[in-house]
Amino acid sequence: MSAIIEVKDLTVAFHTRNGVVRAVDGVSFRVEAGQTVGIVGESGSGKSVTCYSLLGLISQPPGRIEGGSAIFGNQDLLKLSEKDLQKVRGSRISMIFQDPMTSLNPFLKVGTQLVEPLRLHQGLDKAAAWKKGIEALAEVGIPDPATRMDQYPHEFSGGMRQRVMIAMALITRPQLLIADEPTTALDVTIQQQVLDLIKDLQKRLGIAVVFITHDLAVVHEICDVVNVMYAGRLVESASAADLFAHPRHAYTRALMRSIPALQKKGEPLYTIPGLPPDLSQLPDGCAFRARQIPDRQALCLTTKKPPLLEIASGHWVQACPGCVEGGLPL
Repeated sequence: MSAIIEVKDLTVAFHTRNGVVRAVDGVSFRVEAGQTVGIVGESGSGKSVTCYSLLGLISQPPGRIEGGSAIFGNQDLLKLSEKDLQKVRGSRISMIFQDPMTSLNPFLKVGTQLVEPLRLHQGLDKAAAWKKGIEALAEVGIPDPATRMDQYPHEFSGGMRQRVMIAMALITRPQLLIADEPTTALDVTIQQQVLDLIKDLQKRLGIAVVFITHDLAVVHEICDVVNVMYAGRLVESASAADLFAHPRHAYTRALMRSIPALQKKGEPLYTIPGLPPDLSQLPDGCAFRARQIPDRQALCLTTKKPPLLEIASGHWVQACPGCVEGGLPL
């Protein structure tokens, strides 16, 4: 199957007064038509920076894309000018941000913001765009959409604002949707509604989705392929079914142990010991070594970064002897 987007060896650094922060270090993945690809990891793992970089949404400086490619159609997104990127953003690739209250302008009516992509990318007049905006709000399940178009963001609940963001992202019928933790700011009931909505719209519209999250339970429900990131690098990548059935890297297994629903009732919730490393002072070897259980730390690499190896068909893992369960293929 052909890839909607193929990212190879993406490297992004932030040059600060305190040193160079290696936010993304050699990340590669692909997204095929109609597929949902998850990027999962703790805060600071580099998952959001990875996707923001594809659309030129990191501040440059201090950010700098230092290597790699991101082939979308016949274009390398990393080499496009700002003018050419503007033709892609919001048209062929759309994004849902984590907090809709900070993404929507409080001084503009929801309808004005919703139809802006249509006016900008498709050149529709106000009347035609407004009609499509009403249809878009109805499509995401907002009642009385014609009235809602004339209201301001503060007149919507958190869940309804997120639905507006989804409608805005999909109104131009993009090929690729990037969802950056779209359920984090919502309560559990609304989270499920938003996930169901994204899955339903994806199925009907046939778009590809990159889903960024720290929640493996969400990944299990919505993703076809999962990429696990830690300290700016991929530590494991596989189909969702394979990853959850056979997690090989210690960090992936630790994330799974952290899912509250999998904990035994009455027992303390599991937390991964320690903290993620400082990305400006990464160790030469395995970045997870300091958080690994003591009897495995001695096996971790200390002088070179573990390479990413394919240990089974479509299942890649960062090949650190101390972190990979069951050893490594010879």
